[in-house]
Amino acid sequence: MRKKLFTKFNAELLNTLPVEHFDGRIVDITGCIDAAHAVRWLLRQDILGFDTETRPQFRKGGHPYKVSILQVSTRDTCFIFRLSVEGVAEAVCPLLEDKERLKVGISWGDDIRALHTRLDYQPGTFVDIQNLVGKVGIEDLSLQKIYANLFRKKISKSQRLTNWDRPDLSHEQLVYAATDAWACVRMYEELNRLLTTGDYELLNSEK
Repeated sequence: MRKKLFTKFNAELLNTLPVEHFDGRIVDITGCIDAAHAVRWLLRQDILGFDTETRPQFRKGGHPYKVSILQVSTRDTCFIFRLSVEGVAEAVCPLLEDKERLKVGISWGDDIRALHTRLDYQPGTFVDIQNLVGKVGIEDLSLQKIYANLFRKKISKSQRLTNWDRPDLSHEQLVYAATDAWACVRMYEELNRLLTTGDYELLNSEK
């Protein structure tokens, strides 16, 4: 059966979908030696999903915080790099500057700017999901709506405004962060499959 896609996904329908979450291995990286080992392992993988999280600023006019974590996921393993820990940000530079691996993210330009608050680096090659969805006719650009359109599941945003600078991130925060990075891998592979096979039907409304 051909997959049905919609140009725009209705927000009310999105809220009725079952919640999606990453259930693979999550590795919380809090030291530069572990970070270097993780980067070497990741650079041997065939596809990587990227995302970042930053502590929210609630005070009007307050100075924005630097990016807190970088999460990088394969299909079954996600590393959470604590960029505020001495040496960790520098350890991830080879990963960010790599031009050979398939690396995917969403609204990645924003993440590049955020990472520059921590690092002076030259961004490598990345694929932005937002540049792919239009090729199948999807107009939405948010991770939540793209994922719902492709898989009929909702990615919760309940942890987005939590404190990402905490030294002891909660289980819920770790799963949230990992899910966003892992979702980029899933979305890329499904979009690539649909573009290759043409196995989809585009509708103007999800109702």
